[in-house]
Amino acid sequence: MSICAVILCGGSGTRMGTQMSKTLLPLGGVPAVIRCAKAFRDTCDHLILAVRPDEEMLFADLFAAHNIPLYQIVHGGATRQQSVKNALAALPNACDTVLIHDGARALVTKDVIDRVIRGARANGSAIPAVPVRDTVKEAEDMIVQKTLDRSRLYAMQTPQGFRAELLLRAHREATQDCTDDAALLELMNLPVHLVEGDPLNFKLTTPEDYRMAQSLFPLTPRIGQGFDAHRLVENRKLILCGVEVPYEKGLLGHSDADVALHALMDSMLGALALGDIGKLFPDNDQSFKDISSMLLLERAYRRIEEMGYRIGNCDVTIVAQRPKLASFIPEMRANIARVLKCDESLVSVKATTTEKMGYEGTGEGISAHSVCLLLPN
Repeated sequence: MSICAVILCGGSGTRMGTQMSKTLLPLGGVPAVIRCAKAFRDTCDHLILAVRPDEEMLFADLFAAHNIPLYQIVHGGATRQQSVKNALAALPNACDTVLIHDGARALVTKDVIDRVIRGARANGSAIPAVPVRDTVKEAEDMIVQKTLDRSRLYAMQTPQGFRAELLLRAHREATQDCTDDAALLELMNLPVHLVEGDPLNFKLTTPEDYRMAQSLFPLTPRIGQGFDAHRLVENRKLILCGVEVPYEKGLLGHSDADVALHALMDSMLGALALGDIGKLFPDNDQSFKDISSMLLLERAYRRIEEMGYRIGNCDVTIVAQRPKLASFIPEMRANIARVLKCDESLVSVKATTTEKMGYEGTGEGISAHSVCLLLPN
């Protein structure tokens, strides 16, 4: 028998003011959904994600980059309840305990998860909850009607854990839409058991929530190093840092093979442990065939900004015996600075030779090295 965790990431993020899923927002340079998924990884046998269809590949690539295996990705529905139902249809047959978690609760801990699992297996259901600390009043038209007894009030959290057959039955027999899975058991007049939650296991719903979560993960400067090399061939343009350099040969590659920008992108992605450009722009994807690496740099830098960082400075070294590149370097620096939204003084591009040694020295190919500093944005 196994434990399966369903992480819901299909919300629109409207109240947060984002166009992407709020679960992708960075906390300390790590996407919120990755932070919560790591808490489940060592406890649960399978992870299922419910996401918006247009973000499926984004989530798949993100989890692969962080080496977190997924059992399946399903598409979210119009409501939370429908998203859960879609995920339940993908449960492995061996699953006896299922946990439903809001991906926007990025601060969930292994201790909370363990309590939920033990409670669900013992009682059929287990909902993490924290006592309401404030005085709560019921009002109408901004006029207090009565004061509620807060000693009996609890704020519900996730993951909400259930025996799999019980939750499947609750969704099959549901007669109305509910805001959480525990309410489905209430409709069936079944007991809902609470376990101790965690005050920090709050949901990222508004910008204020996000700022509070960010304060727990202060960003630090990050340094990355990149390297790339391409073969020189005939009948190809030579493009370096977005500049077409007149020469008898060009670099061979799936895109425009701009070796200098490829090294730069690898250094940026490496600084945040996001892999390399091969993961972000795979060479078996025809949409990247002969694409300008300046466009790829824009997309890569957008990922850097989404993680809460900006360029501090970068230094690119192009290694080529021929052609001479000194006269093209000012335009190269200007191109990079424009895409990275920074002053040209923060962009260094240098060219050197190998004194006719190696594949660069014989004219067989060109290589490039890059180092960059990323600063919290």
